[in-house]
Amino acid sequence: MTANEIRDSFVKFFESKGHLIVPSAPMVIKDDPTLMFTNAGMNQFKDIILGNRPATSKRCTDSQKCLRVSGKHNDLEEVGHDTYHHTMFEMLGNWSFGDYFKKEAIEWAWEYLVDVLKIDKSNLYATVFEGSPEEGLERDNEAASYWEKFLPADHIINGNKHDNFWEMGATGPCGPCSEIHIDLRPEEEKAKVPGRELVNKDNPLVIEIWNLVFMQYNRKADQTLEPLPAKVIDTGMGFERLCAVMQGKRSNYDTDVFQPIIKVIGDLSDCRYGEDAKKDVAMRVVADHLRTIAFSIADGQLPGNAKAGYVIRRILRRAVRYAYTFLGQKEAFMYKLLPVLVQEMGKSYPELEAQKVLISKVMKEEEDSFLRTLETGIRLLDRVMAETRASGKTVIDGVEAFTLFDTYGFPLDLTELICRENGMTVDEETFHAEMQKQKERARNAAAVETGDWVVVKEGETEFKGWDYTEHECHILRYRKVTQKKQTFYQIVLDYTPFYAEMGGQVGDRGVLCSEHETIEIVDTKRENNLPVHIAKTLPEHPEADFMACVDTDLRAASEANHTCTHLLDQALRTVLGEHVEQKGSLVTPEYLRFDFSHFQKVTDEQLREVE
Repeated sequence: MTANEIRDSFVKFFESKGHLIVPSAPMVIKDDPTLMFTNAGMNQFKDIILGNRPATSKRCTDSQKCLRVSGKHNDLEEVGHDTYHHTMFEMLGNWSFGDYFKKEAIEWAWEYLVDVLKIDKSNLYATVFEGSPEEGLERDNEAASYWEKFLPADHIINGNKHDNFWEMGATGPCGPCSEIHIDLRPEEEKAKVPGRELVNKDNPLVIEIWNLVFMQYNRKADQTLEPLPAKVIDTGMGFERLCAVMQGKRSNYDTDVFQPIIKVIGDLSDCRYGEDAKKDVAMRVVADHLRTIAFSIADGQLPGNAKAGYVIRRILRRAVRYAYTFLGQKEAFMYKLLPVLVQEMGKSYPELEAQKVLISKVMKEEEDSFLRTLETGIRLLDRVMAETRASGKTVIDGVEAFTLFDTYGFPLDLTELICRENGMTVDEETFHAEMQKQKERARNAAAVETGDWVVVKEGETEFKGWDYTEHECHILRYRKVTQKKQTFYQIVLDYTPFYAEMGGQVGDRGVLCSEHETIEIVDTKRENNLPVHIAKTLPEHPEADFMACVDTDLRAASEANHTCTHLLDQALRTVLGEHVEQKGSLVTPEYLRFDFSHFQKVTDEQLREVE
């Protein structure tokens, strides 16, 4: 079976069992602060599992694209060096929200693997939760009893809490799970050591292919467990591993998930896969990372300098570096692989076809940019390594590594990788010390000396600016502030019509008047959600009755410019494409500034069109 046939057969099988086939959620997550990327099939169903929204169907099935590059699940540096780590992978899953439970989940998993896919049942093993006396949890005898219908006793293995008890987080839904493992070793090896002794022991040929999670408890804040009102089945099967099993391959990269891409990499770089170990690693890295980058861009995440964007940029740069060093690619070439990826995966994931022009442009622009940096950086690093060797050392100075990072955009892990290939290491401690110094320099530039609050009157601030531009008020408290050798005063009022800086729009300016004096308010800031008025001088009579008056001409100009940011956002999307995202803005009475993400320099013609 081809990869596409396997994926299709899985969802069709569960559709025949009354499951709704749902599309894969985007790999890039925009509305969950706890996650940057979808890293498991259950992410898109989290709100249903937590009871925050109803399920559209009590039974669902899908193939979910996932990304794991950090934490306990994966280490980016392993990808390409072995045959089974990936950054992006697909997770096949079936779900029940308060409908069927362990019996059906186990019976259907067996039916699919043995009756549909014709996998030799003598090579299959199942693990069940062994129990936890300190939590008052017994062995999962229920799951074991269902497995006993299909497997001999020595193929059902007890698993500990780490392997066989799944938790969504420190609190929330959790429960025992049952993993299905397969022994892919040759017969003579099986005769020497039974597979049961190698389950969960990191043997590359005795591997987990499917995990059936039985969510039946809710973990409370005090760590006690209570039964869930609606039990959930959540299963996940590694698609790439299943393809290797079905196609009789020892490596995921030998399946038709990756081979068409690897063949084109070989054609473009004049290399043949399987002839040179270092080139093989580079080809695997490029094939794996190509998928990750293309799908991320298709899902709306452009490479960037922060958070999710930085993860994608780092993965792309890792692939470019391997292609440059080991495959002789001195010019952008990964974007040329996009047609084969669209051809292989576009039918199952139509967003690839829909976004292929954007993906191609972004990748080429990023590759060109990094190759310019790479050339210079590698020359400098070669010189540093030669000088270090000449002085009889094998550890690169952390200051040099920091210069490469700070000036040439060379991440530490890239410098370490090149050093490792040359039998050298980097003084990480000094690198991090330099990083700390830079942060402190930035902090000192923004350092503020703040005096204590002087309380004039007790009370809370009430904002009146929606309805009034002038309002009677009293000073509640004030304090003296010094920054960059300038002194000013922060004043808090009981009633204020002044809009405090927020959403990119600068704060109102105006005056505070009493019968004795007039004080100019030069800005209004927000501190801990409290409007704070900035003045260069302090009233001589802080306890007097004041009138707070906003400069209405300035506010009207700010309002107009604020409206313009929304118009500009729309114009940019119309001219440059829907991928444009606002990354910040500044709105003043005089002008507006609008920051946005785009993969290349905007041309003069495009700017005129946007205007």
